[in-house]
Amino acid sequence: MPGLFNKKTDTLLGIDISSTSVKLLALSRQGACYRVEAYAVEPLPANAVIEKNIAELEAVGQALSRLLIKARTSLKHVAVAVAGSAVITKIIEMDAGLCDDDMENQLKIEADQYIPYPLDEVAIDFEVQGVSSRNPERVDVLLAACRKESVEVHEAALALAGLTARVVDVEAHALERSFALLANQSVVPKERLVAVVDIGATMTTLSVLHHGRIIYTREQLFGGRQLTEDIQRRYGLTLEQAGLAKKQGGLPDDYVNEVLQPFREALVQQVARSLQFFFAGGQYDAVDHILLVGGTASICGLDRLIQEHLGTPTQVANPFVEMTLSAKVNAAALASDAPAMMIACGLALRSFD
Repeated sequence: MPGLFNKKTDTLLGIDISSTSVKLLALSRQGACYRVEAYAVEPLPANAVIEKNIAELEAVGQALSRLLIKARTSLKHVAVAVAGSAVITKIIEMDAGLCDDDMENQLKIEADQYIPYPLDEVAIDFEVQGVSSRNPERVDVLLAACRKESVEVHEAALALAGLTARVVDVEAHALERSFALLANQSVVPKERLVAVVDIGATMTTLSVLHHGRIIYTREQLFGGRQLTEDIQRRYGLTLEQAGLAKKQGGLPDDYVNEVLQPFREALVQQVARSLQFFFAGGQYDAVDHILLVGGTASICGLDRLIQEHLGTPTQVANPFVEMTLSAKVNAAALASDAPAMMIACGLALRSFD
């Protein structure tokens, strides 16, 4: 059973391959305290990754090679994630007395009931979630299945940079792991209903967590690239120049009022709309907290604007707030990139499972 959650054997690099960049993080732990040993972010060429699918293998492999040089790490074993949209998950009940081998054998026999692909085309794994609420003699088991090609293309990209995938995880599970870290630091209320808004380059993803588990996800095609294109059009820049200006500043005086503020307001509307879809399900009519993650989350004033508009406590995620840093880690750069590092952090934490 080629697993999605293969067991690790050593310290792992958490590597997040997103639509615009590759991100690397290595952590160590002493007691309950974590330390950032290595970190780097490397941009990807346009269209190397399209809608979370690797489209240009060599371009991604080359970016990963540059990423390793930038991070100055000798680690070669990696935890990487596939997008949740590429994974089929199902909670099924099984007898509590079964050992892992017996569960695996039973799942091999029964998996075709739950998976709409030929079994020889998928990677399958399972994880016991706990005792079933309906029957104490049975356990809830999370069955996860992903097309092998989704796993293999990630492994191939890593191999081009001399890296080996020891764990192939799911982005949603990596996010849950980073969220648990923040909850343990009392940064966010673990027992409450928390909306995590991941604002990427082309997509904004709402994940609602209850007791630390994702209970709802919705994606919208809207992200930071919209602001880059607005800058490009307004000031006659190339897309690359606009992207640099967005990060480094130096734009004309009318930028904040004429370009940035309309984008922020549009983003607030996207968040409000996503939450309304969630509330329309009928079980909840409010969330207790909003956590902003992703590369666009750190736009100045965005958290305050969302909080004012929705009346819900809102903050930008920083999973490193209580971590110490290696001398080779640039603290200012890491703080700036922190909201975009949630998936990489959740992957790096697999070293300690």
